[in-house]
Amino acid sequence: MDFTELYRQSASLVAFSPGAHFILTAIQDRIVVRRTDTFQITRTWLVDSSPSPTQTALFSRNNSKGKVQASSASGLNTDSSITHIGWSCDSEYILAACAKKGVVHLLKLRDDEWNGRIDSGAEGLAKAEWAPDGRTVLCFSDWGLRVTLWSISTGVATYIQYPIYPEKGYAFRSDGRYFVLAERHKSKDTLGVYEAADQYKLVRHFPLPTSSLASISLSPTGNHIAVWEGALEFKLHVLTLSGDLLTTFSPFPNPGFGIRNVAWHPTGVFLALGGWDEKVHILDSLGWSDVATLQLTTRLSSSVVVWREPSKWVETTEGRGFLSYDRLQGPQILGTIRFDPTKANPKSGVAQIEWNLTGSLLMVRFDNVPTAIYLFDFPTSREKFVPKLRTVLIHSQPVIRVRWNPVRKGSLALCCGTQSVYIWSDEWHGESDGDQEEMAECIGVPARNFETRDLRWAPDGKGVILIGKDNFCCAFEVEDGKIPL
Repeated sequence: MDFTELYRQSASLVAFSPGAHFILTAIQDRIVVRRTDTFQITRTWLVDSSPSPTQTALFSRNNSKGKVQASSASGLNTDSSITHIGWSCDSEYILAACAKKGVVHLLKLRDDEWNGRIDSGAEGLAKAEWAPDGRTVLCFSDWGLRVTLWSISTGVATYIQYPIYPEKGYAFRSDGRYFVLAERHKSKDTLGVYEAADQYKLVRHFPLPTSSLASISLSPTGNHIAVWEGALEFKLHVLTLSGDLLTTFSPFPNPGFGIRNVAWHPTGVFLALGGWDEKVHILDSLGWSDVATLQLTTRLSSSVVVWREPSKWVETTEGRGFLSYDRLQGPQILGTIRFDPTKANPKSGVAQIEWNLTGSLLMVRFDNVPTAIYLFDFPTSREKFVPKLRTVLIHSQPVIRVRWNPVRKGSLALCCGTQSVYIWSDEWHGESDGDQEEMAECIGVPARNFETRDLRWAPDGKGVILIGKDNFCCAFEVEDGKIPL
């Protein structure tokens, strides 16, 4: 892999454009756009740091009453840092939100004169993002008061009252036609379905069977929606978009604590869910039954491929070049971390589950074994359905983030907060024609004082952003000495 230089960023706000031709970065109150072929700056903006008129009016009102206080306490926040960024689906428009100021700035990549601004008003701003059409901006207010959908094409705003969460609890169908939102009316959980193509008019609104909704997840086909309870109860419900309850799942006889992660199979046939215990339940959409339970195992048989990160390889290579994992032979035993169940948010259970592109592999990361990554092999529809553990990757430091390649089915990248990035692939061609083998590599980042805390693939799967504390770099596959973008 070939690495770029280090570039500044703030709050991990770095994003590839949908076509992978540009990289958007926020640096405090400045927006920077770079080309991915040369990494030269294409555009830069300094966003207006002035507060919204509502915040100014509230600040003046407090002063007129003799209640002059610190800016943060009186409602006029002096922090103008950008908190959210985003590309429109066609890479034409850019969103930069300052939540603490209650302002969303809209910019156009190829038009210096065009710009827009959304002032949140007295309800405040918690989050802003683009809708799938690339012409509508979703603004979630503070305290769950409402979500406002602003159309930059028509200038019309649509208001939806009482969303439960700004960071979760909503989804667009894959074709962008429907917008589903978890709401709370009269202390009851409800779900609203809105027509995105018709100014977000309400299509259906029905109560949910949950008592304290944790989140929702819409299936890839858009036919089913999963909703589940909070942290105290392991219970999941599957409904149709018309409100019909298809099933309610809770492990028997010991349900344990609540659900931590839910992931739909890319085809929508299976639903994987994991909680605070060391189990991943697989539900089948044909009968909505628990067809498989994947459990954490620390005793690995010889049939499992085990890769271990070489000891002190970063010091040996001085963070440059790459080195293969050590492949361990024979049965292996992994150590686990004991946790205290009496403390809040104990380090236990399923920290992350994610399917690959085709759904043939399921990646699971357990908090009890923070240095290991488990890859489970799922059979095709023509094979007998017996999911099994295929590969385990062991590292010297706890794994922070794992992401599948969005284009290639057998490739993933992960980071451990060190000066490196780790790549696993099963697309390596061996000596035999047509034979594919696994490959696991440790790749050092050639930069001083850089720790990879997060990573994000390019939409074409040929590059990856490596994000540190206050800087970032990019790594690309090299073909004939050139960066393939």
